[in-house]
Amino acid sequence: MNNAYDIAYRRSLDDPSGFWGEAAADIKWIKTWDKVLDESKAPFYRWFSGAVVNTCYNAVDRHVEEGRGAQAAIIYDSPVAGVVRHISYAELQDLTARFAGVLAGLGVAKGDRVIIYMPMVPEAAVAMLACARLGAIHSVVFGGFAANELATRINDAAPKVIVSASCGLEGQKVIAYKPLLDQAIELASHKPAHTVILARPQVVATMVAGRDLDWAEAVAGAKPHACVPVAATDPLYILYTSGTTGQPKGVVRDNGGHMVALKWSMKYVYNVAPGEVYWAASDVGWVVGHSYIVYAPLLHGCTTVLYEGKPVGTPDAGAFWRVIAQHKVQTLFTAPTAFRAIKRDDPEALLLKQYDLSHFRTLFLAGERSDPDTLQWAERYLKVPVIDHWWQTETGWAICANCMGLQQFPVKHGSPTKAVPGWNVQVLDEGHHNCPPGQVGALVVKLPLPPGTLPTLWNADQRFIDSYLYEYPGYYKTADAGFIDEDGYVYVMSRTDDIINVAGHRLSTGAMEEVLASHPDVAECAVIGVHDTMKGQLPLGFLVLKAGVTKPAEQILKEVVTLVRERIGPVAAFKTATIVQRLPKTRSGKILRGTMQKIADHEDYKMPATIDDPGILDEIEDSLTAIGYARAR
Repeated sequence: MNNAYDIAYRRSLDDPSGFWGEAAADIKWIKTWDKVLDESKAPFYRWFSGAVVNTCYNAVDRHVEEGRGAQAAIIYDSPVAGVVRHISYAELQDLTARFAGVLAGLGVAKGDRVIIYMPMVPEAAVAMLACARLGAIHSVVFGGFAANELATRINDAAPKVIVSASCGLEGQKVIAYKPLLDQAIELASHKPAHTVILARPQVVATMVAGRDLDWAEAVAGAKPHACVPVAATDPLYILYTSGTTGQPKGVVRDNGGHMVALKWSMKYVYNVAPGEVYWAASDVGWVVGHSYIVYAPLLHGCTTVLYEGKPVGTPDAGAFWRVIAQHKVQTLFTAPTAFRAIKRDDPEALLLKQYDLSHFRTLFLAGERSDPDTLQWAERYLKVPVIDHWWQTETGWAICANCMGLQQFPVKHGSPTKAVPGWNVQVLDEGHHNCPPGQVGALVVKLPLPPGTLPTLWNADQRFIDSYLYEYPGYYKTADAGFIDEDGYVYVMSRTDDIINVAGHRLSTGAMEEVLASHPDVAECAVIGVHDTMKGQLPLGFLVLKAGVTKPAEQILKEVVTLVRERIGPVAAFKTATIVQRLPKTRSGKILRGTMQKIADHEDYKMPATIDDPGILDEIEDSLTAIGYARAR
């Protein structure tokens, strides 16, 4: 029988112009479109061509005009700084208009680029919105990124102004940003005319006369600036993602389609209503921060939580429960790695008992594959739906999800449920033929992609085609592998280059990780494929144990090898694992499996720019050396 999801999904594929044209009625347009879907320059599809709009107006000003001026737009919560701050929509309008005036006074106009190199403070969102207000293109670079990585982004985006802060707070660490920024500008061939620096009490920045402006002083003397009309197809932002060549790829997001997709998703994917408190526990430097800390909640008239803290250690594994209880959060969206950290430090969720979460409704997980054990742990203790969903920097919003605002389907652990309306997800084999249900292949999306996705890469149209459209003509290559079962549930098993070939058998490291994570003593894990002369590759497991485990390591290792043999079979050839104190991760929480594999295979590797702690790679190398894999340093 047809349900709301089936009807919406089928219409989104059969009549995309009608479907998204109706969704676009929730956005305030200065001029409506000539075409909902412009296919004239395929594969460079454009949504709402001919329309004129302003993103900042829709995210801020319209809510003031419609009576939400007194409602909190942003709740800033920094347990390390000891600050909680509520910013109303009316206050946000004033802050944004004034900072837009600052940027305009520095010569920033429609189409100019502004790099934002900021910590998790409200001013980061203000700077983003101020750029959108002017029609300028912002490019947020994760705060604390290494100077050479920032320099490559400065050269590619060629910003007129860079907005930064004196420092950021990473857990208990204070990271001075200004020296990194100064070094990056020195390294870059492109030199921005000005920087605007937010002074924070933890660090005093050294200012360069004539180039650097103090945020507070600049805003105090600025005149508020009105919203500037832009084309719906004009770029809103550039967000850089690592490229295989070492040259970052600048993912472009437009104004019109981006707003339509994100506002639609708030209602139909996340089942959130205007006025509710929505928290995406991420960082503005990542795509989740762009989409679901700043733009989507504000477009929808919600209160968004901007949290400058960690899931553990600020001060303990009850940090998330405190934020949810204190701010009456209805919906939380975070990465599985956050919950693995909480589970590791507080396996029985004892700290949860200190807080009232009766108003909390749904937990969403994304950013990496959600292992069933962690998902079930969250279900057991939170007693609310825990929804895994799958998307990417390039897509800007969910490809697959349990669309809570349309039709809640039974959860299948290990699956982000079904393709979201607008996404024609298919599985192709090496011959580009559709795989039958249950068979692992390349997960692809039939073109055109829905609104809100990347129309191209910044100044790199051919690289856009080569990276995403060339290998499977007519499809967007996700570079993820998986399968679709007989019920239409999608399973994202691993990156396609993480499918390992053991004696001719294509095996998913994700499936093995599921088994390892199910062991009662394992907090988190990773599996990589390492070179083997006889079989091509063999799987190698890394285990991080839960706090308080006293069982001998040898016994645990023996048990996990037996588990994999029992649940996947001897074909997996899983015989070796090692216990480590922690896994190497990016600052956004993704495990650096590729780097671990290079270490194990004695290959040279480049220190990942986004690594959370470079010293951990030495620990991994020591662990691998002890079991005979890594070369001695």
